[in-house]
Amino acid sequence: MSFGLLSALLAALLTGSATVLQAVGARRAAAGRRPGGAAALAGAFRQWPFLVGVGMDMLGFGAELIALERLPLYEVEAVLASALAVTAVGSARVLRVRLRRSEWAGVAAVCVGLCVLALTAGRDGPGRGSPALRLGVLLASVLLIGVGWLVVRFAGGRSAPFLGLVAGLQFGVVGVAVRVLPDARPPDLLVEPSAYAIALAGLGGFSALTWAMQTGSVTAATAAMVLGETLGPAVIGVLLLGDHTRHDAMPLAVAGFLAAVAGALTLARFGDAEQPSPASAR
Repeated sequence: MSFGLLSALLAALLTGSATVLQAVGARRAAAGRRPGGAAALAGAFRQWPFLVGVGMDMLGFGAELIALERLPLYEVEAVLASALAVTAVGSARVLRVRLRRSEWAGVAAVCVGLCVLALTAGRDGPGRGSPALRLGVLLASVLLIGVGWLVVRFAGGRSAPFLGLVAGLQFGVVGVAVRVLPDARPPDLLVEPSAYAIALAGLGGFSALTWAMQTGSVTAATAAMVLGETLGPAVIGVLLLGDHTRHDAMPLAVAGFLAAVAGALTLARFGDAEQPSPASAR
């Protein structure tokens, strides 16, 4: 097994485990507070499981960068999709969540669908993004922050999968913004929209995911996040940046897309708004 593949597997393990720890800390912070409020979000940073999860996320990102230096992008994406399975198993063990067969099937469908999409991906296209696209990613990050606020305000206890999707789309915006970020000196970046999009979308996605963990099913929120983070940039890449699937692989790519969407919808439909017992949250 190559060092690059080991790094990708480590990234998936760290990211999936970090989500569970962040959920424990986020839910402790939300106890007695209104989920989605600023106090609950700030309180999460005073919980050691949440901070450990953030640290693991950073280590996972570092391992992902190492993998990307040694493996094709599609192969790294396929391995990282397994983070959802790690989160599902971790939720069952740490949060004492009992997943139904339909939910395990949803986890499998998302992982398999995203793996098929990754394996059918071709090379990155030559496009670097027009000025309109670079401005568009900034506007999208602001719009998604507004959408996240509306979900918290009006969706109530069923908001976890929707907030997870918002978080995934924001993380996808980060990916697109990094892709279209021009090579420029630091002074020039002060007027570059995509640079601000990276910061806003990163903070917006982190906040939405934290709120999702406080309000409902961790597995459903993570599935929606993985779906939005993977498919959003893929659509932009194909439509605007010249990315493409491998030769004659379009039917498989469509099948992978449908499987991933069906799995995420299953988790969103059947995911319990589970809350850990006091014993399991300690």
